[in-house]
Amino acid sequence: MWARILDWFGFGSHGHGHGGHGHDHHGPHSHTHGVIDATIATTDHGIWAIKWSFVILALTAALQLVVVVFSGSVALLADTIHNVADATTAIPLWIAFALARRKPTRTFTYGLGRVEDLAGIAIVLIILASALVAGYEAIDRLLNPQPVRFLGWLAAAGIIGFLGNEAVAVFRIRVGREINSAALIADGYHARTDGLTSLAVVIGAIGVWLGFPLADPIIGLIITLAIFGIVWQSARSVLTRMLDGVEPGLVAEIHHAAEHVAGIDRLVEAKARWLGHKLHVDVAIAVNDGLLLAAANNIAASL
Repeated sequence: MWARILDWFGFGSHGHGHGGHGHDHHGPHSHTHGVIDATIATTDHGIWAIKWSFVILALTAALQLVVVVFSGSVALLADTIHNVADATTAIPLWIAFALARRKPTRTFTYGLGRVEDLAGIAIVLIILASALVAGYEAIDRLLNPQPVRFLGWLAAAGIIGFLGNEAVAVFRIRVGREINSAALIADGYHARTDGLTSLAVVIGAIGVWLGFPLADPIIGLIITLAIFGIVWQSARSVLTRMLDGVEPGLVAEIHHAAEHVAGIDRLVEAKARWLGHKLHVDVAIAVNDGLLLAAANNIAASL
């Protein structure tokens, strides 16, 4: 007999959840039985993370912008432009998490979890635009050199950029893993890379102080190349999910979980795709031909 099961798996660090059975597993001993909608709970947490990330990065960019005006540093300008773009990416993520809270309808029977993928595309485009602007300014400064002033403040602004981005990176990555959001985790690693590029501003300031004025626009170009690298990595990650790609080894994990369900003779096929924070799994199993339909259905329900 063949049984076809459609289930929801919310894989965390220790376990998995079955939304179709009214409970969710976030760890080996953590269960909630029909008390809270897991999607709404994680979305609230996600929105909370996005709000604070936006505040931290906006303050960081504002402080850097003041130093840009007085120092004339194109390296710091590139870093500030990117920090502004990074803060701005919070807006599409915020909208996506808010829309994901809506319950499924007759039109959108799976809900609006896919909106998070669209937010990922918007983020990639924002980062790409910041890279183009930063690159243009750096090349223009190489062709038309201008003096860089207030080197001490310039170095301090670079350190501020690093600290602000690292704080956001740690925050986003931790919350992203808690709620299983690839977009939030990716944005966290993006913020961490931004922190390293902010330190490059300090190196540029030291180069100018040592008598090499072109160090500033060169650092600006290096930061631009780093931003383009982030664009490539982020685009690949987001497009993989939009095309229903899953992480390597995930299907093997599904096979392993199904093998521990009593009554299954063979797992014929397993397919998976992400819809927002939930992993949608379609499994085909083979059971003993002599089983009654009710018994086979019980095996299917135990997955």
